[in-house]
Amino acid sequence: IKEVEMDIEEGADIVMVKPALSYLDIIYRVKELTNIPVAAYNVSGEYALIKAGEKLGWVDGKRVMMEVLYSIKRAGADLILTYFAKEVAPILKE
Repeated sequence: IKEVEMDIEEGADIVMVKPALSYLDIIYRVKELTNIPVAAYNVSGEYALIKAGEKLGWVDGKRVMMEVLYSIKRAGADLILTYFAKEVAPILKE
């Protein structure tokens, strides 16, 4: 939170929280404390974890992907940067 406050004092137009999934509570707090857009970066490790679980047959990759992205949005992210972008875009168009 202090880093976000410093970024805003320095004139940031947007702030980014990463890794998104581990910091959902921080995304929420930042959104509650500021009026500037909050970006969340769904990092490669989070992506790889889901893909590995899907490959091993442990999880339904599409359902987990959507739940992760929805949870980031519910936390308050205005923008989500994710390695799932190409996969989720057609789904969001539906």
